Amino acid sequence: MLSYQHIYHAGNAADLHKHALLAWMLDYLTGKDKPLSYIETHAGRGLYDLGSDAARRTGEAQAGIGRAEAAGWLDTGHPLMQALAAIRARHGASFYAGSPLIARHFLRPEDSAHLAELHPAEYAALAEAKPGATLHRRDGFELARALTPPTPRRGLMLVDPSYEVKADYAAIPGFLREIARKWNVGVLVLWYPKLADGRQAGMIDKLTSDFADALVSEVDFPPARPGHGMVGSGMFVINPPWGLADEAARLSALYVT
Repeated sequence: MLSYQHIYHAGNAADLHKHALLAWMLDYLTGKDKPLSYIETHAGRGLYDLGSDAARRTGEAQAGIGRAEAAGWLDTGHPLMQALAAIRARHGASFYAGSPLIARHFLRPEDSAHLAELHPAEYAALAEAKPGATLHRRDGFELARALTPPTPRRGLMLVDPSYEVKADYAAIPGFLREIARKWNVGVLVLWYPKLADGRQAGMIDKLTSDFADALVSEVDFPPARPGHGMVGSGMFVINPPWGLADEAARLSALYVT
């Protein structure tokens, strides 16, 4: 349960999909003069050096942020590229922002942010990255239940588990139903892997049945290496901000070029 470390996968094709949409949503939400709450259930370390031995060992970033930058998928005005430019100016050209530091780039002093991370090494690295949020070394699902509904009530929750615990696929629909009942105005965002064996399909079927107006954005890409099970990335967004569907469609089209 505590073996997963994202440094081996940071900046990959799934991260690009997830972070481009997350940055777009945060940019949209903070564009209005109203405070918001940001909650993240599985934060990771927040900052990744793509030049490190661990990141270079898999080379997955080259098929994600590397490919996107080489092909000009996201111009300099895109919210994700703005956040990455700020991170690189502060830490160096080889660094990549995880979702906590993407959020830090957009959140304002009047906003509230809570990040959960249970892995001890990842939690220590997250604290060192100074994400400008209240940190919790705690199970993220428990934290979400404890904090909702948050103050301010306007806001976004990112649910991004590693899915090492296979029971997550069965448990997440009930978890999101519970959170949505308590926080009916929150933008609830679930990232999930598309797997070759299709085990995520039952979870998404349940979610789309419960949340008919939610946005489902999926992209496909080749496995990172022969035999690797992840063949795509999905984002399920309850209460999607206006315009997100267009941005998701634009991004999805790039993956098939």
